[in-house]
Amino acid sequence: MPEAPTTRKALILAAGRGERMRPLTLTTPKPLLAVGGRRLIEWHLAALARAGIREVVVNVAHLRERFAPALGDGSRYGVSIRFSDEGAEPLETGGGMLHARPLLGEAPFVLVNGDVWIDLDLATLPAAPMGLAHLVLVPNPPQHPSGDFWLAPDRRVFDAPPGRAPATDAMRLTYAGVGVYRAALLDGWPRVIGDTPGARATPPRFPLAPLLRAAMARGLVTGQRFDGAWHDIGTPDRLAALDAVLSMRPPGAS
Repeated sequence: MPEAPTTRKALILAAGRGERMRPLTLTTPKPLLAVGGRRLIEWHLAALARAGIREVVVNVAHLRERFAPALGDGSRYGVSIRFSDEGAEPLETGGGMLHARPLLGEAPFVLVNGDVWIDLDLATLPAAPMGLAHLVLVPNPPQHPSGDFWLAPDRRVFDAPPGRAPATDAMRLTYAGVGVYRAALLDGWPRVIGDTPGARATPPRFPLAPLLRAAMARGLVTGQRFDGAWHDIGTPDRLAALDAVLSMRPPGAS
């Protein structure tokens, strides 16, 4: 794999419809919803700036016209924002990353889901994954008790227990929606995704998970466990609960 660059870019996934958040998302995209006195996406922009990441790509679709007036060019957050406009229909996570690839370039980049909140110092992430992706994994929340992936002792991530390793040697955790990716993960995506209506669309529309699982099968995905504060903002109730938690933080806390 090529050497990591001295500076990185980031992609914030912000194109989804947020259907489980209705009626809030009928007029406001989920990443622009306020929590703890800031929009969700503003927490990410501040964290990226603290980590020294200055170039941020935000993919937009649902209510995409709301983002530029709300965020501007990013200078108020210490970053530069470029928007990857997918049109009115979101391209899903994989299609969104593919559509944003020209803006991201080929160097490793940080990816953050716009609808999560995480108290992680992004500077602690590796500058580049050892393989094609490095994922942040968290203990399974009540709404997702079965988890997503297995984290092996050597930090590789698998869709199922690696080899014949006993359960004590690997633990199933939930993907936090944060990671470091190489654009090369997208190479050969039609072969992995197959002949689906979304794959045949222009631009293509497909999920990222199958590409990750294909890379896991080749041992090309690593990860780290994070036990700090993490919230998946999937419902209005979860948004309100997080807002209550953040309102108790001391003034000026990041």
